Amino acid sequence: MGLFLFGKDAPVPEHVHGGYKMNFYQQLDQIMKQDMGGRGLLGSLPENPIPDAADALKHIKKAILLTGFPVKTGEDSYTGETDGPSGTSNLARALTDTGVEVLVVTDSPSYPLLKAALAFRAPKAKLAMLPESDTDCFIRSCIKEFCPSHLISLERPGKATDGHYHNMRGKIIDSMVTDSSLFLSEAKQAGAVVISIGDGGNEMGMGTFRKEVEAHVPCGDLICTSEAADITLAAGVSNWWGWGLSALLSIQSGHYLLPTDTEEKELLHHVVLAGGVDGCTGEPTETVDHLSLSDNLSVLHAVSDLVKEKLYA
Repeated sequence: MGLFLFGKDAPVPEHVHGGYKMNFYQQLDQIMKQDMGGRGLLGSLPENPIPDAADALKHIKKAILLTGFPVKTGEDSYTGETDGPSGTSNLARALTDTGVEVLVVTDSPSYPLLKAALAFRAPKAKLAMLPESDTDCFIRSCIKEFCPSHLISLERPGKATDGHYHNMRGKIIDSMVTDSSLFLSEAKQAGAVVISIGDGGNEMGMGTFRKEVEAHVPCGDLICTSEAADITLAAGVSNWWGWGLSALLSIQSGHYLLPTDTEEKELLHHVVLAGGVDGCTGEPTETVDHLSLSDNLSVLHAVSDLVKEKLYA
């Protein structure tokens, strides 16, 4: 690690906004919680536990990144959505650039998307596909053999209290999802830190915010996941935390680890070309959760400016 180490006890830079001072974590939280899609959940949530995430990242050695959310595209067809692969690939790149061994795990609908995204953005990361049979055995072996210090799920479906996976409309999507719920409990049992990222409440680990999801998300009592992560991070779009965690890694390492605009555009292009669709529209467009590329890039710019202000001040 390099010049800066952020943690609970480390000094955090401050910024004056709206008459009061916000530190780095608060600024990053504000950026991540932009509710461009108008979902209504983010305003009800407490501040993201970014100091805890920063502390956890200081000790990361080997990470399993779990992602892939399926979207129905026809009567009998489905594929992975654009939210997930880009954020996971950006995080994988930042981690591998700081010497962390990374294994990305997904299931068949999102596998081509991750294969293309990682080949472009994070070629040092390994990729594995969840088998549709003997899945629990695979998960236990994966945890035992890879020995992750951290499990990070980003836009991965989480199982609700009724034992099913749901989309945001409350529809059961079990037939499109390879059951990966065991990853969370097995990782915790093995001593790994579990960080989960979501934007709607139906993602793995988002049970942390059950009260808020039930109160502010349509079908929230049905879709909210049953299990909570050690550290749960929310955003307007889950992909954004790929930049957010990369920002924390940048500060810790003293090296700028975020993608350029061109890299981000090409990354999304690769994901769509590999079969990815917008999770809200189901269309193969270079959008994420119905938000344009320019909308998403505005968030990247805000995170980038925040990091550069710290690194190069």
